[in-house]
Amino acid sequence: MNRQPLITVIIPVYNIKEYLPRCVNSVSSQTYDDLQIILVDDGSTDGTSQLCDKLAAEDMRIRVYHKKNGGSSSARNAGLMLAEGSYIGFVDSDDYIEPDMYEKLYAGIKNSGCSIAQAGRDEIDEEGRHLPDICVPPDEATKYTAEEFLRELLLHKGDCSFCTKLFKREVFENRSFPEGKLNEDFRLLVQMLADNETILSLPDRCYHVFYRQGSNSRKKDKNEFSRVFADSVDNADDVAGLVDKSFPALAEVAFRFGIFQRLEYLLHIPIPQMNRTNAYYMSVVKYLRHNYKKAMRNRILTKKNKVYLTLFVTAPKTVRVIHKRIKRL
Repeated sequence: MNRQPLITVIIPVYNIKEYLPRCVNSVSSQTYDDLQIILVDDGSTDGTSQLCDKLAAEDMRIRVYHKKNGGSSSARNAGLMLAEGSYIGFVDSDDYIEPDMYEKLYAGIKNSGCSIAQAGRDEIDEEGRHLPDICVPPDEATKYTAEEFLRELLLHKGDCSFCTKLFKREVFENRSFPEGKLNEDFRLLVQMLADNETILSLPDRCYHVFYRQGSNSRKKDKNEFSRVFADSVDNADDVAGLVDKSFPALAEVAFRFGIFQRLEYLLHIPIPQMNRTNAYYMSVVKYLRHNYKKAMRNRILTKKNKVYLTLFVTAPKTVRVIHKRIKRL
């Protein structure tokens, strides 16, 4: 009997012993049998390290790598160094997947000739309730060129998560997740699109994102929230350079993306950080003011976006204070 190509699934793990068995079981129970499962213990302190070793003892396909805490990107990069598969997938340790996810993704890559295939996802809270969709999968399997998929990302319609996807191993050659950065999935995926990688998107919702109170991967303090959105602005500037070089037809979409990301930054930065001594904050305000007229002519920005833009270029801190009071009411 011919074996299928090996798929390596990398699971970064940190202080997650309550939910890790469900996650790992959902991967080990895949209908696609030829798996290597790598648990990267990123310096856990709550007994998760011992649980990883126990799970590995129960399934010879599971390999555990213990390391000092370095964050999700560091853990994923460690997993990539150990990966033996011809295909690579990722799962976050508090999420779980449908039993046939990797069978469907592998078949999608094999039949379409794409380098990457992705499944649909949903978001579920602790009460089992489905949360509003962040990304809506297509009604049928859809093949995207690199430019088409980048357009979806820049319009905030596409899914940049690496966890919903299966990749041919070669797309990671000479690449790694950026360490010390947030929104790392977007940054690395855009680099792959620059090489004109094609993506197949499946309609099946096979990946379940689990939102729990106090999650290390979901809950961030105010300073980290500002980092998330600052990194998003940096991502917008990086992708603007890529578009200018490789996808000039997306120039208007990329400009809209840069404006939108800066508005998001101003809506989430802690109000005490909105002052003239914060050079990054001042650079965002300056950019919006300098590009105000161009943005108002942009056909893709919504009326709501343009209202926020007008308010923020006029009195950004005052707008946030009022916005906060309205939310309280």
